[in-house]
Amino acid sequence: MRAVVITRPGGPEVLEIRDVDPPQPGAEDLLVRVHASGLNRADIHQRKGGYPAPPGSPADIPGLEYAGEVAGVGRQVRGFSIGDRVFGIAGGGAHAELLSVPARTAARVPSSVSWEDAGAIPEAFITAHDALVTQAHLSRNERVLIHAVGSGVGLAAVQVARAIGAIPYGTSRTPDKIERATPFGLERGAAIGDPSELAPVTHEWAPNGFDVVLDLVGGAYTPASIATMATRGRLMLVGLVAGATATFDLRRILSRRLTVIGTVLRARSVDEKAATTNAFARDLLQGFESGALRAVVDRVFPLTAIADAHRRMESNESFGKVVVLP
Repeated sequence: MRAVVITRPGGPEVLEIRDVDPPQPGAEDLLVRVHASGLNRADIHQRKGGYPAPPGSPADIPGLEYAGEVAGVGRQVRGFSIGDRVFGIAGGGAHAELLSVPARTAARVPSSVSWEDAGAIPEAFITAHDALVTQAHLSRNERVLIHAVGSGVGLAAVQVARAIGAIPYGTSRTPDKIERATPFGLERGAAIGDPSELAPVTHEWAPNGFDVVLDLVGGAYTPASIATMATRGRLMLVGLVAGATATFDLRRILSRRLTVIGTVLRARSVDEKAATTNAFARDLLQGFESGALRAVVDRVFPLTAIADAHRRMESNESFGKVVVLP
């Protein structure tokens, strides 16, 4: 099969399309013929040598999410048949023509969703749903602040928040992404160039503070976010594109009884990935079927242009998901 291979740590030029042996699924696995796969920041970090694949995943083939057709079914698998349309998250290996995944981590693609859109859904919406609903317990009428709101996870979070009756606000580094996020349910947003601007700008949105902050950037944005939070607020730390270190005034966390939770999907066990996928499917699949929830695709690249796909993501100009088609 053809697959993207990271030949060595470095820039997009280290990515090559090679013929490799197809995966050998186990008794509890599905063999999936990949039709579309979203590109994620973790793929960029893996290419640079800073985010190795978890045990059991290909060390040199990136790709953390997939949408495709079942091409093989393990002998112990029940409920799936060859030809079924499925999607989900993986530890790696999705930027290829074939992928092996544990069957219990797969969900069915709604009939109304195209392959391109399906490839843009799993990582963004499973991450947003797990962070906001399962872990932060975001509730109706609560206010949530979402950083990097024009990203795939950010736009998914806006829609998830609206689906449960919460009120989403957002930040981005550019005003055009705020404007483009508004039709997806964003209440208000602002372009923030310096984290010190955050509290003054957002105070009028939530005078008593935000109940939940979805922090997709980290660095100095994390302590700045804590200064905007309501009593008993919950901060979900998901990404670190703005830096991996920060200095906190711990008195704010104590006095407001705040909860700070760090979360990742890739390193979780199969049981945990199955649970997050099942919760996503239970709560959100009907929304995609009805059109109430929408994938947001920035650009689509063929597998042979994977280096250009990486360059597009690293430009920070993308809005929504960059999708790769094998």
